[in-house]
Amino acid sequence: MAAHEGHREHDVVIVGGGHNGLVAAAYLARAGKSVLVLERLGTTGGAAVSTRPFAGVDARLSRYSYLVSLLPRKIVRDLGLDFRVRGRNVSSYTPTERDGRPTGLLVGGGERRTREAFARLTGSDREYQAWQRFYAMTGRVAKQVFPTLTEPLPTRDELRRRIDDEEAWRILFEEPLGVAVEDTFTDDLVRGVVLTDALIGTFADAHDPSLRQNRCFLYHVIGGGTGAWDVPVGGMGALTDALAGAARGAGAVLATGHEAVRVRTDGRDAEVTYRTEDGEGVVRARHVLVNASPQELARLTGDEPPAPAEGAQLKVNMLLKRLPRLRDTSVDPREAFSGTFHIAEGYEQLATAHAQAASGALPEAPPSEIYCHSLTDPTILGPDLAQLGYHTLTLFGLHTPARLFARDNDGVREELLKSTLAQLDAHLAEPLADCLATDADGRPCIEAKTPLDLERDLRLPGGNIFHRDLAFPYAQEGTGRWGVETAHANVLLCGAGAVRGGGVSGVPGHNAAMAVLEDLEAHGRV
Repeated sequence: MAAHEGHREHDVVIVGGGHNGLVAAAYLARAGKSVLVLERLGTTGGAAVSTRPFAGVDARLSRYSYLVSLLPRKIVRDLGLDFRVRGRNVSSYTPTERDGRPTGLLVGGGERRTREAFARLTGSDREYQAWQRFYAMTGRVAKQVFPTLTEPLPTRDELRRRIDDEEAWRILFEEPLGVAVEDTFTDDLVRGVVLTDALIGTFADAHDPSLRQNRCFLYHVIGGGTGAWDVPVGGMGALTDALAGAARGAGAVLATGHEAVRVRTDGRDAEVTYRTEDGEGVVRARHVLVNASPQELARLTGDEPPAPAEGAQLKVNMLLKRLPRLRDTSVDPREAFSGTFHIAEGYEQLATAHAQAASGALPEAPPSEIYCHSLTDPTILGPDLAQLGYHTLTLFGLHTPARLFARDNDGVREELLKSTLAQLDAHLAEPLADCLATDADGRPCIEAKTPLDLERDLRLPGGNIFHRDLAFPYAQEGTGRWGVETAHANVLLCGAGAVRGGGVSGVPGHNAAMAVLEDLEAHGRV
């Protein structure tokens, strides 16, 4: 429906139909508010979508975001979403070579198997016991922090008291994570597996004094109060389809092909100018929610933009005719690829890759992690593909900042993809290329996205999947009560750049909706 075909005045206009905007729309419409969502693209969902990227192939992949941890069950229940996730029995597998023989570390499949895997790799129980203690600590923090994400922002002191563990607070909130990793673990590969959660979409060294790696690590270990990363049944698009249905069902209007170009506000009422193929239009609203980056918010309102953001990842989608065999024959590929499959992510390898990228060069051994959605949830494959044993692979590469692609995005993408897959092939008993399916035109089913590609396709600033550096989940100067407030009283930021944003969580959308409802009640405009 076109925005101009409906009412020209709404209680709330939401700029951007990504998952956070849809969460906000559903909450506000269910509260009886008139809601209009303006989405630039032809479909809603933003980065949380499922598509068939390979011509003539019935495989519906989570093209950009792909796993779920930070989405509170509260949101699923509140909105009555028909959306499910499945847990992964294997957390991770990391291949390596020791004493000239292929081996690896399998985490999962039960406590006994994990303990034996640690002992087989490291020669003793020490690393496993350290692992258990370390993640028991993060688990205790997760139980205390995760419920706060859908509450008004606590102060730093309030969150510290809630965690009630000074050692955990120091490790996670005060000193670079590398200190604890090196103090706790001795094996280089184990150290690397721990550190990877601090580097997803975050270009940082283990000892970065800014603690951006700590913030990234925190959000990766608190999800659901456990830190578990689950597979969305039906792909990530199943979530945004359910959210769009919930928003529409509650009365929200979702207008695709409508690009917001300007927001004017006096702090009490606002006007949003939008553009379609047919020209421009204007809608008025009491509140405007911007489900886009802080840079886009500044562009819309005419304010000073924040510092530039930069992404640092390579995203690769693949469809295979079969899973490749591993050099480490002690592990079934169906187990190894069902969790997170770490490549070139030893602790020293990660440090070297970061240093090389920071100097302006592509990492010689690009680190990455891979997982197979279809092993846990085969519904994303057409029946014929599933019966033939086809599988998806999703690869997420680290330490490849956007600056490296500026000179030649296409050429550097090809070079990086080749060297990344070479790192994987080093641990396979057959080349991955032999396992790739082909599309209707005979081309290999593989696509790669650099930060610059994500900026072009989704307007992620610098290709940053979090829109900007993640923030600790407590109040800081200027964050406001919910972490979604801006310089304009009735304009809120409900995208990943909000405090407690990042990942597929719906948290900024929920919190922006709560802020609107509180404001309306406070001013007698409910």
